[in-house]
Amino acid sequence: MLLPTFVTLVAVIVLATLLPLLRCTGWWIRDLDFPRLQLAVLSLVVLAGQFAFLDWRDSPFYLLLLANAACLAYQAWWILPYTKAYPHEVKAAVVADSHRQFRILTANVLMPNRNTEGLIALIREHQPDIFVTLETNQWWEDRLDVLERDYPHTLKCPLENLYGMHVYSRFPLEDSAIQFLVEDDIPSMHTLVVLPSGHKVRMHFVHPTPPSPTEHMESTQRDAELLVVAKSVAEAGLETPVIVAGDLNDVAWSTTTRLFRKISGLLDPRIGRGMFNTFHAGYWFARWPLDHLFHSEHFTLSFIRRLPSFGSDHFPMLVELTYDSARGAGQEGLVADEEDHALAEEKIAAEDVTVDDVHEPQP
Repeated sequence: MLLPTFVTLVAVIVLATLLPLLRCTGWWIRDLDFPRLQLAVLSLVVLAGQFAFLDWRDSPFYLLLLANAACLAYQAWWILPYTKAYPHEVKAAVVADSHRQFRILTANVLMPNRNTEGLIALIREHQPDIFVTLETNQWWEDRLDVLERDYPHTLKCPLENLYGMHVYSRFPLEDSAIQFLVEDDIPSMHTLVVLPSGHKVRMHFVHPTPPSPTEHMESTQRDAELLVVAKSVAEAGLETPVIVAGDLNDVAWSTTTRLFRKISGLLDPRIGRGMFNTFHAGYWFARWPLDHLFHSEHFTLSFIRRLPSFGSDHFPMLVELTYDSARGAGQEGLVADEEDHALAEEKIAAEDVTVDDVHEPQP
């Protein structure tokens, strides 16, 4: 009696597992990159149900078991690096020199959200040296400007389209630019941050649009923006300290984000430490890591935290890094092969943007 139910469930799991293997950029395909954790949990529950309720003597039992177990193993392969069972990609910081330590807070505020005091309280409590806000319009800017006494160095691009962006910094910003790389109303920010130690760090803050029926039917805009920044970072060379942060509208374990990491050579401090799911703050059962910070091997990690909600659909993220190029020199991330480079070129070519369009702050 229950066999048709299990056949249907396993068929759904198999389909949701196989479809993302396609290079199709349609939103309904690419969005299946997101719920790998949820699919793994569903697969595990169905697997337990198969043992509990199906007759082991029926031949379909073993076929369903094999298909479901294979899907579970595949989904686990993607998400395992974002658990504490996996080795750290970024070393823990050991240097206690405050001149080389700095905190970055990123927060997608959800533009209609009016709890500015909630975010300001978090900033005053955790004292980031740089904080980046996404979805901030003029209304948000007017209220966040009370922090300018402590954060005198700013980049501001208030917009009413859910893609406004602001950077507030204690440290000087040099050679800064606000760009619209792929779409005329979607900004990104590029700057050189001067640490108290005198080291200069190239930073890129991005918030590309997601593939969805309300935004874009395909992921080409998002993919091209991320990968053109990745190639720009790679061309800067190993000597340049780099950080890329923001709401990528993509999960950490997707093919596009992995490709970004391969092409850029940047490291992910979450590897071996946790998923740090930041969206959706309102639904515990449907959360994914959409807010990211990647960095070059020049840095080690003091800590990474997901901060409490302040009314947005995203949780803020707080990361403290230490500039320690000697200790960080042995750190390795993902490595791109020829196929990866070809795929990146293909995705960038889908939009009217080139690597030369990305502003590259010079020390």
